[in-house]
Amino acid sequence: MKKFRFSLETVLDYKNQALDALRAEHGAILAQVRAQERVIADLEAEHREADGDFTQRKLEGINVLDALSFEQYLRALERKLQVEYYKLEELRRREERKRDQVVEARKETATIEKLKEHKLEDYRKAEQKDEEQRIEEFVSTTRAMAAMGI
Repeated sequence: MKKFRFSLETVLDYKNQALDALRAEHGAILAQVRAQERVIADLEAEHREADGDFTQRKLEGINVLDALSFEQYLRALERKLQVEYYKLEELRRREERKRDQVVEARKETATIEKLKEHKLEDYRKAEQKDEEQRIEEFVSTTRAMAAMGI
């Protein structure tokens, strides 16, 4: 009997390549999210440190000019944090969309793979049935020849 050939093998290969590409893109976006989270954590630490310094300096006595400078610096850090949080949210939205694409691609690939499994099972059953038929014919021929004395 001829060798099993799945007619949608090229489609399955294409879908697997597309899935791999989507996974790589998703991984890259996740790396960007983690990097952005580190940027925010660093800025928050810088803000806490500057705020602590400002509080300490106020307790020790600070001139008005230095106090205004600290306040401007803290407000600038807060604005920068808002911008960085916005970037993080955008990256998370991109990551979620890409994750949805990966899930959809995985479903499509799984569907084709399931079809391939069913076709292979059908092929194996047909091959087994063909083999059984050949054996039966061989046994019948052998019995007939034995009965004829050949």
